[in-house]
Amino acid sequence: MLNRIDLRGGSRDPRGLLPRAQLDVSEAVDRIRPVVEAVREHGFAAIREATERFDGVTVDRLRVPAEAIAAAERQLDPDVRAALVEAIARARRVHGDQRRVDVTTQVVPGGTVTERWVPVSRVGLYVPGGLAMYPSTVVMNVVPAQVAGVESLVVASPPQRDNDGLPDARVLAACALLGVDEVYAVGGAQAVAMLGYGAETTADGTERCAPVDVITGPGNIWVTAAKRLLRGVVGIDAEAGPTEIAILADDTADPVHVAADLISQAEHDPLAASVLVTPSVALVEAVERELARQVPATKHSERVTTALTGAQSGAVLVDDLEAGLRVVDAYAAEHLEIQTRDARHWAMRVRNAGAIFVGAYAPVSLGDYCAGSNHVLPTGGCARHSSGLSVQSFLRGIHVVDYDEAALRDVAAHVVTLANAEDLPAHGQAVQARFGGATPA
Repeated sequence: MLNRIDLRGGSRDPRGLLPRAQLDVSEAVDRIRPVVEAVREHGFAAIREATERFDGVTVDRLRVPAEAIAAAERQLDPDVRAALVEAIARARRVHGDQRRVDVTTQVVPGGTVTERWVPVSRVGLYVPGGLAMYPSTVVMNVVPAQVAGVESLVVASPPQRDNDGLPDARVLAACALLGVDEVYAVGGAQAVAMLGYGAETTADGTERCAPVDVITGPGNIWVTAAKRLLRGVVGIDAEAGPTEIAILADDTADPVHVAADLISQAEHDPLAASVLVTPSVALVEAVERELARQVPATKHSERVTTALTGAQSGAVLVDDLEAGLRVVDAYAAEHLEIQTRDARHWAMRVRNAGAIFVGAYAPVSLGDYCAGSNHVLPTGGCARHSSGLSVQSFLRGIHVVDYDEAALRDVAAHVVTLANAEDLPAHGQAVQARFGGATPA
C-alpha cells in the first residue's frame, strides 16, 4: 500500500526526494481575495453571502447567543465533558510553565535594559469544521492565550446545517468550559477577514466583531490563503497545511502500532501525509500487512486509503538510524514518532519537528488530546524554522531602556562614532544636544 522510496547507499540531500503534500497557496490567495475584500468593504452582507455559498447556511446573526453556548455545555455527553476537562487541566499545567518573566539587565551603573513580556490585547481563534469537528482545537488555542494574559478572546467556527446554523455543539461546549463567550458562526476565508478587519455581525449593524491583533488556528487551504493575505494586518500563527506524521522506527517497533499510527493521521484528510522511515525492510513488509488488515476495519477507510496511497505518503528505506535521523530532520514533520531502541536518545538528537513522541506508549493521538502539549504545529517542513502554538505566540517582548545622564555620557562618544560611520550624523547630534552640542570627553 505504501509507496517505497529507497535512499540506501546514497548521499544526496533527501529533501527533494521525500513525499510531501503539494498545495498552491498562491493560487488560492488569488481566488479568495475577492471574498476577503468584500468582507472588508461590506461586512455582514458579504459574510452572509459567502456563508450561503460555501456552507449552505443562511444566517441573520453571526454571534452565537450566550444561551446556546451554555446549552451546549449542559447537553454535553458526560464522558466527553470529563475528557475535555482533563485535556484543559493538562494543557494548563504544561503551558503554565511557559510563562516568561520580565528581566532587567544592568548594562552599566545607571543604565539598564528591561525586557517586558506583554500579551496582545485581542486574539481571534479559528476552529475548523469540515471533515471532522475539533473541540480539542478550542482547548489548544484558548489555553495558551489565557495563560499569556490575553484579555479578549473570540472564537470563529463554521455554521453547521445540522445544528441550526450554529457551530458544532461540542465546539461550543468547549468554549463554555473555557469561559469564552464571544463565538461566531463563521468559517473559511470570510471568518479570517472578519477577525482581521472587523465587521458588523447583524443585518442592522447593531452588533460588531472588533478586529483582533492575532489570528491562530488550523484550517483548509482557503483559511490558509486568507491568513496569508492578512499577514501584516494581523499576526498569524502559521500557514497550516495538511497534517503529517513521520515515524522513525527500527526492527524493534511493533508493526501493529506503526500501522495504527499511520492510519490515525491519514483519517484527517485525503491529503494527510503518513511517512515511515526505517532501515528495516522486514518492518515495512509487516506494516503493509497490518495496513491491509486495519484499513478496511477503520471507519473512514476510503479517506485513509486515499491518503496512504497518495504521493505525500510512503515508506523511506535508509541504511541505518543515523541516516534515518538525517531524513526526518530534512522532512521536519509536524508529528514525529520515535519507535526504536533507546528511543529517547534518538528523540533528543532531532532538530526539526513540530512535536516528538517517544517510544511505544506516546502515540500522536495522545498529543492530539491529553498529553498537555499543543497540537497546533507547523506543517509542510516549516518545523525547520517555526514552533508550534504556545504562550509565546501571544506575547511580545518590549525593551525598556533606562539610562541616566552619567551612563549616557560614558558611552556618548561611541554612539557618535557609529552614527558618523553610518552617515547618520543627526543620530549623533541627538546625543550631543544633551551635552551642550559637543561630545562629552
